[in-house]
Amino acid sequence: MRKKIDQWREFGLSSLAVNNRKTVYLIITIFLLGGISAYKNMPRESFPQIQVPEIYVNVPYPGNSPEIIADKIIKPFEKELNKLKGIEKITSTATQDFGILKIEFDFAIAPKDAKRAVEEALADARSTKTFAQDLPVEPTIQEIDVNEFPIININLSGEYPVDVLKEKADLIKERLESISEINSVEIRGVQEKKVKIEIRKFDAEANRVSFGDVESAIQSENTTIGAGNLKIDGVDNFIIIDGKFKAFDDLKNLVVKHENNNNVYLRDVANVSFSDADTTSYARQNSQPVVMLDVKKRAGENIINAIDKLKLDIEELKKSFPADMKLTYTNDQSVMIRSQVSNLENSIVFGVILVVFVLLFFLGLRNALFVGIAIPFSMFLSFILLNSAGVSLNIMVLFSLVLALGMLVDNGIVVVENVYRLMDEGLNSFEATKKGIGEVAWPIIASTATTLAAFVPLALWPGIIGEFMQYLPITLMIVLGSSLFVALVITPVLLAVLMKTDNDSKNTKGVLKSFAGLVVFGMVMLFIGQNSLGNLSLIIAGLIILNGYVFSPGTLWFQNSFLPKLEFGYQKFLKWVLHKKRPIWVILGTFFTLILSFILTGVFPPKVLFFPENQPNYINVFVELPVGTNIAETNAATVSIKKEINHVLSQPISNKDSISYLDARDVEFVNNTTIITPFVESIIEQVGKGTSDPNSGPSFGETPNKARITISFCEFSHRKGLNTSKVKSLIEKSLQGKFHADITVVVDKEQSGPPQQPPVNIEITGSTDYEELTKRAEMLQQFLIKKNIEGVQKLKLDVEVNKSEIQININREYAKRVGLSTGQIAQSIRTSLFGKDVSTYNFNDEDYDINIRYNEKNRRDISSILEQKIMFMNNRGVKLSVPISAVVKNIKKINKYAAVVRKNQNNTVTVFSGVQEGYNANEIISIVKGHLLEFNETKNGEEFTNDGFRYKFTGQMEDQEKELAFLSSALLFAVFLILLILVTQFNAFSSPVIILSSVVLSLAGVFLGIVISRNDFVIIMTMIGIISLAGIVVNNAIVLVDYTNLIRKRKRKELQLDTKALISNEDFKSAVIEGGKTRLRPVLLTAITTILGLFPLASGLNINFFTLISEWNPQIFFGGDNVIFFKPMSLAIIYGLTFATFLTLVVVPIMYYTIYRFKIWLFRKMSWAIKVEL
Repeated sequence: MRKKIDQWREFGLSSLAVNNRKTVYLIITIFLLGGISAYKNMPRESFPQIQVPEIYVNVPYPGNSPEIIADKIIKPFEKELNKLKGIEKITSTATQDFGILKIEFDFAIAPKDAKRAVEEALADARSTKTFAQDLPVEPTIQEIDVNEFPIININLSGEYPVDVLKEKADLIKERLESISEINSVEIRGVQEKKVKIEIRKFDAEANRVSFGDVESAIQSENTTIGAGNLKIDGVDNFIIIDGKFKAFDDLKNLVVKHENNNNVYLRDVANVSFSDADTTSYARQNSQPVVMLDVKKRAGENIINAIDKLKLDIEELKKSFPADMKLTYTNDQSVMIRSQVSNLENSIVFGVILVVFVLLFFLGLRNALFVGIAIPFSMFLSFILLNSAGVSLNIMVLFSLVLALGMLVDNGIVVVENVYRLMDEGLNSFEATKKGIGEVAWPIIASTATTLAAFVPLALWPGIIGEFMQYLPITLMIVLGSSLFVALVITPVLLAVLMKTDNDSKNTKGVLKSFAGLVVFGMVMLFIGQNSLGNLSLIIAGLIILNGYVFSPGTLWFQNSFLPKLEFGYQKFLKWVLHKKRPIWVILGTFFTLILSFILTGVFPPKVLFFPENQPNYINVFVELPVGTNIAETNAATVSIKKEINHVLSQPISNKDSISYLDARDVEFVNNTTIITPFVESIIEQVGKGTSDPNSGPSFGETPNKARITISFCEFSHRKGLNTSKVKSLIEKSLQGKFHADITVVVDKEQSGPPQQPPVNIEITGSTDYEELTKRAEMLQQFLIKKNIEGVQKLKLDVEVNKSEIQININREYAKRVGLSTGQIAQSIRTSLFGKDVSTYNFNDEDYDINIRYNEKNRRDISSILEQKIMFMNNRGVKLSVPISAVVKNIKKINKYAAVVRKNQNNTVTVFSGVQEGYNANEIISIVKGHLLEFNETKNGEEFTNDGFRYKFTGQMEDQEKELAFLSSALLFAVFLILLILVTQFNAFSSPVIILSSVVLSLAGVFLGIVISRNDFVIIMTMIGIISLAGIVVNNAIVLVDYTNLIRKRKRKELQLDTKALISNEDFKSAVIEGGKTRLRPVLLTAITTILGLFPLASGLNINFFTLISEWNPQIFFGGDNVIFFKPMSLAIIYGLTFATFLTLVVVPIMYYTIYRFKIWLFRKMSWAIKVEL
């Protein structure tokens, strides 16, 4: 025995841990307490928050057209921005009154650094002569912030005046903004009050009163001025002249002019009122007006904690509200986050149960527990590390844990199985642990390293998708690294102290004692109201009985009967398949299967998607009318569209059922309480400000021509099979072509995962004349529209091309002669139309703007606007009055584009569209490309090309090509890293090539699985699955080949041969067969545990183990957001790993044996000496 032991090796770290067990016990305690604490403290969120280095700049330049803003703001600024390093893309938009730029930086640059660089570039641009020098207000520069999007909406409604609802909303706002996690609260659906001074044109001109007179009078009178100190009786008194208006009549009775001993009062020339400002937004919930509060959290704060705290505060405030005032929550992100996080946590629990159950049959209860201990301790260590790094507990992190479940036990399986085998041969537990781990330590380190190597390229993924997806490889590397530490440090100590070789025997008395104790304890807990603890005790008691009388006998049969027969059959099969030329035929057959899988994929192509298509949790209906449409018209259109949506939702769900989507309910009975969850939770209408698509970045200014209708659905688990994608499709079809052509209606859903651009996105460039460029873009747009391509939502231009515009051309020479400038004229017209805030009026401790402008009658009449007189003092001190019409050369009413869009300093117009529900974006793009080839052959197409105009596909198509190129490179890089590790480990080339062949051949399993099951090929997720597979499938092959090499070395030593000497062909075949037979169990077990760990997400089966324990309600359902998102990746791994297991057990030994035979033949044929190892 000693001679045999001397041939074995030890692993220093594991032996050190066994010799210093108390230190390891302390480490176990730290992992346990620290892991639980870290898990509880990690912030919860749905998808990870990523810092996007995109900077938005808004430069207001009132009264100027898009062309002027493009020349005086955009182009000089772009010139300075172009000098900055790290900029990937500059998108500029010049609209009426505003210049807006979006600067996208490389992700290597921090957002704060990017913002600082843009600020410096803007300062440099403003110092140039070409930049506008008369900006009335400072530009705003802001970085994109995910925290700018509301985490919850609070809606107040009831039969009360808006002022009353606003008062309660103000109370809520003040209370919520005092919560540390809350950044800001914005109230919508309420118009701010304003003091309106509406000048009556004819009265003002009759009294020779100008806008300037009114402004000057208000500003000089409505003020408080310090006049100095006056000492009275030795005491200094500060003198204040308080001229602030105390009452509204003070303003009405203000003297605006004194002439010829006559006072002209403000009331004589204007209508003065204290009322709502012009409507900028409407808000309705289920067709009832509401006052809505948008709540935004601070960066880095826990969404769930923030929402829980605000709900507690609101519940307290509600006690003082009228009983019939309704308060509801919508867009509550904590509900979705709790649901997604809970579902993945339950998937982890489900996976652990399945994995341990399989371990139980393969290894027995005691050994299964030794292996299974790796799961919690690896996760505890991972939680400590992730929490220390500031990572939140999001679905990417949790899925990484699900994916790692089966792999966490891989190292433990190899370790426990090898130590158990040595103990069974007669070694004591301490000796067997040291020697057993010594045999397999380097192979499991190498196998873990190869798995990690597959994920290293994914951690280097550039761009926004890379920032989003990097949590997957980073978490996996931390978890797998933790599992390796557990296998080499913690597991050896437990094995040395606790492992026994006697079979798990049925101790009936002990089983019954444990059962009775747990039952009694459980009943007591239930009696005192501790339901969860009581139910858990009863469940464990039931499992003890099952294990004692069902699982234990089944395990013994499985281990002592089934597995030996399986090993014997496998051994017999290997002997048969390694005979003569059969290995060649197996190898050729395997490669033929790979080629066949590619052919079948081409003949029966799967649906190719860029990202998984989720079922919407809410649907956004974006409504857009032509630029310039007033908010009342937009509101009326929104009401009509909402009625049509209501009509769709009121229809019976099916011919067999009279229940509509609006009537559908999920009824639950929890703790003697009936809980009713409607399928459609709410329908929110918002018109005006804040209704732009948030994924397009911050919106500046008011948007009276836009609206948004949001239909929110209940959680997936409550939908009872109702498909929200079908609802979206029905709404799309119902709204299509039903409204005026000027009304653009787009039905969209929330995005899952990183932001994506429109699928159909065609950029047209080629001219500095923007009007000509828009005409060519319209030409291409109309050509595609006439093709009536099914599945295209609505082809739109990113520029409004029919904006109505009145151009007033000034006779500059005459205006100069009478003492007027173009700027004075423009400012007078702007003030008369839009008004000017000149001061503030304090009422109930709140300041309200005082605004002057023409009254409504004069504002709507172009003649009144042009006939207004501009009053000013000439250079001789004489007051003159000149009508605007006197200096106007001509007036033209034209239709023009509403904006100038530039991308990377080139004028650009984009034709874009989404894709309707149920249609494939890639197929639609292929059809569009085909039609564009037809367009090239037309007369317009030839002119388009000959005149220097170009178009190219960007958006999602461009992103897809870029990400696919990266993922392909990542796969090659991963394979290279794995090869490097294998060559280092084996110090040879043959073995690594054999092992890596399993990676290539496993692709056959992936593609055959997708074709046979008719699943989608999702570029991002399926490719990540294939890359992950590269690291997973080599693990078993490494252990198998390494152990076979060890048998060969022992055989040479037994035969007293040189370390480089060849053993006979029969001895080598015996080594291959013995290695395969010995490693059959761990190979099968590691593959099965990995597959079963992914089973919950691959199958879509959801079981809530927490409610099962606490309420005896498992809440079983199939599907959900997590399943839709992660299923393609899970299936790719399962399909590939299933096929790779066959490769490891059959093809790898055959190739290993075949190459050895070839080498023997070659070396003997050439009379070479053996210089290399296999």
